[in-house]
Amino acid sequence: MEKTSRTIELKVVPIGNSRGVRLPKAVLDRYAIKGELVLEERKEGLLLRNKGDKRLSWEDTFKQTAQEREDWSDLDATMADGLDQASKW
Repeated sequence: MEKTSRTIELKVVPIGNSRGVRLPKAVLDRYAIKGELVLEERKEGLLLRNKGDKRLSWEDTFKQTAQEREDWSDLDATMADGLDQASKW
């Protein structure tokens, strides 16, 4: 499944003594946003995600894998076994 990028323009509005953005109900429903969000500042922009979302970014996954010192020495043999090739019966 290919992920498509969708752009939604949001207006910064006053909320009490602060300012914020309102997220459309369709976005809230689609991403099951109910409580708190986490805002991450990244090189490519800002990322909003559910506070309870424990998925790691690719960078964090790489760091965790390196920290755990996983052994991938058998990967080449696994990839060369030919099982990923479509067989014709």
